[in-house]
Amino acid sequence: MSVLEKIKFNADGLVPAIVQEQSTGRVLMMAWMNKDSLSKTIETSKTWFWSRSRQKYWMKGESSGHTQEVKDIAFDCDGDTLLIQVEQEGAACHEGYKSCFFRSVTEQGESCQVTEKQLVNPAEVYAKK
Repeated sequence: MSVLEKIKFNADGLVPAIVQEQSTGRVLMMAWMNKDSLSKTIETSKTWFWSRSRQKYWMKGESSGHTQEVKDIAFDCDGDTLLIQVEQEGAACHEGYKSCFFRSVTEQGESCQVTEKQLVNPAEVYAKK
């Protein structure tokens, strides 16, 4: 049985992929994969995802240059979630932060605060492309 046959894709043919920086253990992002994007990720050692909003494949960093080199791909005991460990080049978040999880909820949930420095201004990165 191939790895793709062990993964339980949802009714839309997708599986959530949590992307973690291998060197620090920091969760960088979560995105969706289907069989083709997972296969392409395995084949190229670069992360490929399925965009639900744009209905197309995308490689992390294809616009920004902030790519992810895959170091390990694991899946949970149920086979319905992927954990992809990477070496991150630059910002993982399209808003210019190292991680997409750059905001924390303040006490009693009344607001949030930015918990890390913005690495790049997205307007400048995408204007160059």
